[in-house]
Amino acid sequence: MTTAETALERAEDLAERVLPERTAKRRMLVIVNPYATTVSDRLRNLVVYALGARYSVEAVETRARSHATELCREAAAARYDVVVAFGGDGTINEAANGLAGSDVPLTCLPGGSTNVFCRTLGIPADVVDATEHLLALADDFRPRRVDLGRVDDRYFMFASGIGLDASVVERVDSRPHLKASMREWYFTYSAVSTFLRRYLVSAPRVRVEAGGRTLEGVTVIVQNGDPFTFFGQRPIRVCEGAGLDLGTISLAVLRRARPVELPTVLPRMFSGRAATVQRHRQIEGFAGVREARVTAVGDAPFPLEVDGDYLGERDEVVYGVRPGGLRVVA
Repeated sequence: MTTAETALERAEDLAERVLPERTAKRRMLVIVNPYATTVSDRLRNLVVYALGARYSVEAVETRARSHATELCREAAAARYDVVVAFGGDGTINEAANGLAGSDVPLTCLPGGSTNVFCRTLGIPADVVDATEHLLALADDFRPRRVDLGRVDDRYFMFASGIGLDASVVERVDSRPHLKASMREWYFTYSAVSTFLRRYLVSAPRVRVEAGGRTLEGVTVIVQNGDPFTFFGQRPIRVCEGAGLDLGTISLAVLRRARPVELPTVLPRMFSGRAATVQRHRQIEGFAGVREARVTAVGDAPFPLEVDGDYLGERDEVVYGVRPGGLRVVA
């Protein structure tokens, strides 16, 4: 029996076990990404049905890029009690951009390949377990505020990348079938092959200004949350001093791309300790800053991603933070 079949049977059992509440229910908007990589139509329907036992649920599917942001702006104006982003980190990012600065809290159900923000909040990575978790929150509903990272006019929940990281995201997203089937292994393959084919030859160079220092490099990681991502169950940490309630962002800059660097950087990233990564001779960190500027060196623009969503190429960006910019419930 496959993992998908097991999840479907467990969701059917959950839908049969929950009983409708006669008391007043909180209004919940569930924003569903119909193209989420790990959730079938039937599983999504069962999850929404189960949530209806404790919440007054309205479910809407996204139709295009940025649709979740529009839906969340409407939800904030309509004063919903909670919005659930049911998809991957890209769906959650769009939802957060729509709810930023409002009093309507955001929560999430894992439907993507990695689900970094769900796991950072402590929501189970299994969709059925996460649904039961949200049902239990109906009796212990305590929203809190977390910080939002910002790059120009786009907010991010946990991380943004310039250079190699963004190039990997672009490549992975262009092959969704491999992303869905191979998951973190395809990210790893893409990172190694992109590094060897492009960044050893013509890596775009950038200049980073942060914390009173200026540094040039080929890749920049900016974290608002911790960890940066996951490899299976293993957290990958890159930047020191990152957290959702610190009022700052942290950066790590890879200064050069050479063949000798790859086999020495990867084991440090898989150690799960940002301090180990920061001690690498080609990596320099900027911890606990409020603003950073990244500009292209020369004529080549650099690729940019936020929360695993590729945004294209830029010549310059400014990073910042919005303390307490988003209410969440988890």
